Amino acid sequence: MAMETQLARDEARQRRTISRKEQDQKNASSSSYFSTEAFLMLACVAVTLLVLPLLLPPLPPPPALLLLVPVCMLVLLVVLAFMPSDVRTMASSYL
Repeated sequence: MAMETQLARDEARQRRTISRKEQDQKNASSSSYFSTEAFLMLACVAVTLLVLPLLLPPLPPPPALLLLVPVCMLVLLVVLAFMPSDVRTMASSYL
């Protein structure tokens, strides 16, 4: 009786390992980093970025004040990155 249950367990393990190997082979062959649709979308975006600047007229430069927006954002991020924080008050607020 014990021998039969051991054989049944071994057969079940073999079936599981075979099915896992088959699944891994299917996943390895069918999966890639980008799907076909995503690759086609990226290709269309790249072609659009290359062609549209040649077709559209040049735009005037933005106002000088508008160019300060990314600089101000960078300064704000640097200040926030190096601002000291009190860990005790942060931890106590979550308790």
